[in-house]
Amino acid sequence: MPKSWFLRFGLLVGLLFLYIPILLLIVMSFNEGRLGVWTGFSLHWYAQLFQNDQLLGAAWLSVQVAFVSASGAVVLGTMAGMLLARFGAFRGRALFSGMVSAPLVMPEVIMGLAMLLLFVSLEQLTGWPEGRGMMTIILAHITFTMSFVTVVVQSRLVSLDASLEEAAMDLGARPAKVFFVITLPIIAPAIVSGWLLAFTLSLDDLVITSFVSGPGSSTLPQVVFSSVRLGVSPQINALATIVVSIVALGILGAGFYNARQEKLRRRDEQLAQQQGG
Repeated sequence: MPKSWFLRFGLLVGLLFLYIPILLLIVMSFNEGRLGVWTGFSLHWYAQLFQNDQLLGAAWLSVQVAFVSASGAVVLGTMAGMLLARFGAFRGRALFSGMVSAPLVMPEVIMGLAMLLLFVSLEQLTGWPEGRGMMTIILAHITFTMSFVTVVVQSRLVSLDASLEEAAMDLGARPAKVFFVITLPIIAPAIVSGWLLAFTLSLDDLVITSFVSGPGSSTLPQVVFSSVRLGVSPQINALATIVVSIVALGILGAGFYNARQEKLRRRDEQLAQQQGG
């Protein structure tokens, strides 16, 4: 009993430590004054936000980069996860696994500098990419976010019952059809989770983006970081509140989707067992 009480207390303290600052930020976005002292409820800063072209432009660029990067990372990460989970021991597996996992532990400063040198060398040799901008940011974000997707998808594939795929192939289904009809629906929750994780990491990244971005391609974290020197405007609080709300809705939607998929999977397994019995 004392151990259980201690664990619950520790969990409560941890959650409060994480979420109280976010709640304060949301509350202060409705503050009438600029300082951190409550002076009255107002939507003034939200109105000012929608007139700030720099912040809105940076936010829209960040969303575009995060969406494309997450989508590309899901495709590559799913392929890498399938390779590591389904193809067993092959020549170069240790090297491939290490290269996929490297961005998880490598400092972002090193990755950002390496990507910058790569893009500069490619531009000198081939003329592409021409300068630094949205394309170089997307390529850099795909490089480090696909590792997270690979880990999520691989862990789901390892726990997947391979007999389902084998039964489908015994019945004459081709590997591509087995993947799209059997495997993909089962690992869909992991893919959605990986996409959300990649989207969040891309949207939040500052260090790598600072190396590979150029003039006219400043993302939201860069704009917020540069404005800290002059004092954070309450408009950023308003924008952060909107972003938090969108992310929360996305997480809730993904949670309901994953729960529904898990429920359907268990139902199908029960039906299969009843028919087999």
